[in-house]
Amino acid sequence: MDFFLNRYRSLTALLLAILAQLALLSYQIKSNHEVRLIRVWAVTAITPVARLLEGGRGSTVHFFEDYFWLLGVRQQNRQLQSDLDRIKMENQYLRAQLDTADRGRELAIFQAGSPSKTVAARIIGNTNGVGNNVVIIDRGAASGLQNGMAVITPNGIAGKVIDVYPTASYVRLITDPSFAAGVVSQQHHVHGTLRGQGSSTPSVEYIQNEDPVDPGEWFYTSGDDLIFPKGLPVGTVSAVRNGKARKEVALTPSGLVNGLEVVLIVVDGVHQDIPPVAPSGQSVHLQPPASGEPDGPIDTSSNASGPLTTDADRMIDQYRRLGEAQKHVFGERGAGAPNFNAPVPDVISPKDQPSDGKSGHGP
Repeated sequence: MDFFLNRYRSLTALLLAILAQLALLSYQIKSNHEVRLIRVWAVTAITPVARLLEGGRGSTVHFFEDYFWLLGVRQQNRQLQSDLDRIKMENQYLRAQLDTADRGRELAIFQAGSPSKTVAARIIGNTNGVGNNVVIIDRGAASGLQNGMAVITPNGIAGKVIDVYPTASYVRLITDPSFAAGVVSQQHHVHGTLRGQGSSTPSVEYIQNEDPVDPGEWFYTSGDDLIFPKGLPVGTVSAVRNGKARKEVALTPSGLVNGLEVVLIVVDGVHQDIPPVAPSGQSVHLQPPASGEPDGPIDTSSNASGPLTTDADRMIDQYRRLGEAQKHVFGERGAGAPNFNAPVPDVISPKDQPSDGKSGHGP
């Protein structure tokens, strides 16, 4: 640097003198707006730097503002997610309460309409034994329960009481391998014994291969076991086949279809007749029409014959005679309708009508 100044000393002094002169001139000279020229130059030189610094400052400020705003949004998002989880849990709880209320109302309606005296109880636990389908209810000897009492639901039987304590009892479900109850089929009145298999599908044993049992047929309690009153629904046949010695019948229990939360213990049972139709609320299979029956409109012409065995047949015959008396053709477009208030005439067969229209006998 010293070498540069020593070598170009004269030139450096000249440049400094020129700059000083320009500074003095700019200080003395004013622009059209009465602003000194040095100020105009200074502002013009500093403006880009100031703009650059201001842009950097604004970007930095916006960055930190966005950062802290995103931190707030994240916290708000966590709060909303927590509220959503809480609402979901409350919704599930309310749904469970609603289902329980519906089942309780259904149970109360069934209990009021049942001829047997029952006590309602809630399932509060179950045992941990492998293949041992036993549950615990919140009713015991204080509520009048005894060993061997039947446990049912509005849809069918569920089990029987096996151990009674002052405020709780053990109930063996119908799916337990040691459970047994007398049953009878609805359609063919075939008697058998319901046996648990340790799974959700019990079986009906001691039915001969010659005894008719149809898939989908209902089984009811027969009352032979002196535990379950006669006439309670048990379930439907899910599979049936002939075995080596006896028929093998698998049953879908109706009392365990919707799970168990509240049950009824039969304190004083009353036997009922086996109903001729399926229980209410169950689907009923309807057979197709028998072959040979007409699918088209019923013949209402005068040539139709046959005994009038039903009210519908008599009504059709009445309409036919009205149409013939008023010369009305049923089904013809634009023909309107006959006068159904007119008296029904006794139509005489054409072969019995006289040819002269006066009398049916000769002169």
